[in-house]
Amino acid sequence: MPNKLVHFAIEADDVDRARDFYQSVFNWQFEPWGPPEFYLIHEAGIHGALQKRSTPLAHGCKGFECSIAVDDLRASMKAIEAAGGQLIGEPHTIPTVGELIQFTDTEGNQAIIVQYEPEAQKQLGL
Repeated sequence: MPNKLVHFAIEADDVDRARDFYQSVFNWQFEPWGPPEFYLIHEAGIHGALQKRSTPLAHGCKGFECSIAVDDLRASMKAIEAAGGQLIGEPHTIPTVGELIQFTDTEGNQAIIVQYEPEAQKQLGL
């Protein structure tokens, strides 16, 4: 069996604020499931969850670096800022991969958005 990422979780101090951020920026849909302030994430490409952070960010889960494929990097950058997120640095290109930029969501979590080049999209099955 190949080693593939099959699940991710976004930790949040304010779950409603985080849900609004990801819904606004990426059009992800959220389904309440299980414990209070726990949501399944739909439309993210893999199985995901949004959950209440159990310990403060300084001591809590920082997790893996996740990359999110987008169709238009500049439009997604604007959406991130409009939803209360912050961009980190400037966009840069990785040859044969695409253009990307790191961002912080409303909960202090960091991730990356990538506008993949056509050949990279094919290889990733996007």
